[in-house]
Parts: sequence; C-alpha cells; structure tokens
Amino acid sequence: MAAEPVTTTSGPEDVVRHPDRHVGLEGAVNFRDLGGYPAADGRHVRWRTLFRADGLSSLTERDRGIIRELGVATVIDLRTTVEYEAGRFPVDEIPVGYHHLPFLDELPDPETFKMTPGILATQYQEIARDAAPQIGRVLSIVASRETHPVIVHCTAGKDRTGVLVAVLLALLGVHDEVIVADYMLSAEAMSQLRTKLIARYPEGREMIEQADEMFSLAPANIEQLLAVLRDRHGSIEAYAAAAGAGPDVVAGLRRHLLD
Repeated sequence: MAAEPVTTTSGPEDVVRHPDRHVGLEGAVNFRDLGGYPAADGRHVRWRTLFRADGLSSLTERDRGIIRELGVATVIDLRTTVEYEAGRFPVDEIPVGYHHLPFLDELPDPETFKMTPGILATQYQEIARDAAPQIGRVLSIVASRETHPVIVHCTAGKDRTGVLVAVLLALLGVHDEVIVADYMLSAEAMSQLRTKLIARYPEGREMIEQADEMFSLAPANIEQLLAVLRDRHGSIEAYAAAAGAGPDVVAGLRRHLLD
C-alpha cells in the first residue's frame, strides 16, 4: 500500500520524518524515499518513485531483495570515476538502466575539510555551476516515466546527491524549508558512514575522525545554494533550462513525480 502524503499544515520537521521515509538496508546507511513532500498545485511527491542514497556497492543479499521489491528501474551514480571503479551497484544481479554521471572529476583533498569550516556551501555552488550539464542530464532522465522508480546516489548521499535533490525538489515546487529539512535527515546516517569508511579505509582513520566539516549538514549549505542559483539565473527553472533541462523537462518531472 502506498504511503499517505503528509499534510501541508505540518512543519518541515514533521513532513520529512515520515515512517516510510527511510529504507533500512545493511550495505547502505542513507537510503530514503523522497515521497510525500508537499509540492506544486497542492500535489505531493509520489512515494516509491524517487530515492536518494549513499554508495550502493556493498548491498547484501537482503538489500538486493528489497531493491527488487521496490521495482527499481534506474540507478544514477554521481560519483567520480575512481569511486565508480572501486565498486558500483550490482547491475549484473539487478538489471537496471545505469547512468554514471560524475559531478566531480576528483574528490577534494580531505585536509581541506579540516582547515576550512563552511567550505561545503561553496563546494555545493561550484558543483551546481561546473556540473550543470550533468544535472540537466539527470533531470531529463528522471522526467521520463519509463525510468521510474529511480535511485540517485553518490558516496555519502548528502553532498552531490544533496545538490541534485535540492534542484529537483525545487523544480517540483517543494518549499525551501522542506528541501533543507530533507537534506538534514542525512545527519542521522553520518556516524554510521564514518564507521563504514573507517572499516574500508583503516589507514585513513585519523583523517576521517577529524574531518567534521566533511560530515556536516548546516542548513545554510542548501539555503545558500538555492539563493545563489536564483540570484544568478532568476529562478531554479531558469537554471535548469541553462543546464539543458527546459520547460518540457520540468513539465515531465511534475507530471510523473507528483500525485
């Protein structure tokens, strides 16, 4: 049975904290449904259609069963080529349309996150600028009904995925307060992600433990991103058009992702 939409009378925190939001997996710690959010024209984002996630290369047998039950048709991987080559979604076992669209050529130096508080807000704006063609391509893919359900993911499920999801939800007419609240839900997964990364990269334990900025989720990161895009382009729709996702794509997103 599909989950019920959340009423618009709820505050942002109530809206995002829906019992059907998080999908519990063993091999991923930040997998969740973007359904139920109040959007344009009194509609809501459709449940079990659009998911955001962290890395999907370590899915267990149980996890793969859940992915199959969800009927996932498309996976969009925003990670770098180096990350992709280290492990990806198990397309051989779960046939999906798989798109690798890196938002970064290479990952930033982790030392940067130890030295520069607030760097994520700047990085998000740079991603939106430099990866605009990839963002436009993702929006075009998601706008097609045949691609649903779709998962969009990176490594942590909060930064590159956070930029993409902020733009996408804004195009659907979701209010900024809800977009920010959805972004901040990733905070609950960050301690698990640190543990996961330390287990995978024990030689980097000290850096991972000290790089607090890397795992931060300040509301200003997304607030500033949306403000800058509107200031530079006039609207999120105009930004999307400049990225290659014009009015027809936005119409498709709203037609296929909203109830």
